[in-house]
Amino acid sequence: MSLLAIGTIAYDDVYTPFGEVKMIEAGSCTYIAMAATQLVKPVQLVSVIGGDYNQDFLDDMKKRGADLEGVEVVPDGKSFYWAGRYHDDMMGRDTLDTQLNVLADFDPKVPAAYRNTDYVMLGNLSPQVQSTVIDQMESKPKLIALDTMNFWMDIAMEPLKEVLKRIDVLVINDEEARQLSGELSLLKAAAKIVDMGPRILIIKKGEHGALLFDGDKLFSAPALLLPTVVDPTGAGDTFAGGFMGYLAATDDTSFDNLKRAIIYGSAMASFVVEDFGTRRMQNLTKEMIDGRIQQFIDLINVEF
Repeated sequence: MSLLAIGTIAYDDVYTPFGEVKMIEAGSCTYIAMAATQLVKPVQLVSVIGGDYNQDFLDDMKKRGADLEGVEVVPDGKSFYWAGRYHDDMMGRDTLDTQLNVLADFDPKVPAAYRNTDYVMLGNLSPQVQSTVIDQMESKPKLIALDTMNFWMDIAMEPLKEVLKRIDVLVINDEEARQLSGELSLLKAAAKIVDMGPRILIIKKGEHGALLFDGDKLFSAPALLLPTVVDPTGAGDTFAGGFMGYLAATDDTSFDNLKRAIIYGSAMASFVVEDFGTRRMQNLTKEMIDGRIQQFIDLINVEF
């Protein structure tokens, strides 16, 4: 099985209490691919970059199992850029600069070789762009997952509601779930959101884990307590990459396997925050991932 992912391939400047980096390789597609290729190959990427993007980094992604046929290169353009500074508690952040650059005119073209892919991850982009990717699929995927954020709820709520009718899995955080549903209770919020279309809902709660809703079934996954969080950027995308990568690798969308996929996503996210950008993901081994998975199993393993 393979996985199709759409999103950004970008440069970030990141400032945290633990240091700063400038022009580090980032973007939702990048984080999704770095996590998913640990579990499944190929990961087919649909994105856009400028001629300024680091070719060595792209070559490394290819070696890891990323298929870049769907990545449009605008030779004289500049890649998407974001700069942000995290607060001392690492919970909040301030955006210092956003430059859409080549992303401003992004009209995704799904290559013919990608159009029958069974597992699709629609990274955080406008709902209109996400819809155009679904339109280009020639056969109905087994599972379509979508990530979104408050920004699209503020400026494109109706297009977002339309695309929600076409997907299987929605991945959002607790603040976004409350805004989308208008409910304070996450249980009530989940019921309203599922009525909008997605059969499966994942609500991320940061350092407090994640909730999985599938029909009348509910699973609460823990978060791993880490001694140091250096850079939270991309944790949600890395989670999504691990989650969808595991489902594509196992080709099993049962509730029990969705629970296992949540743990894989959480494990991948726990790695990425330990260093800036994707640096921590670049040196992972199967043994390291298996060890982190075991830590999660130990957290939730209760016998009576």
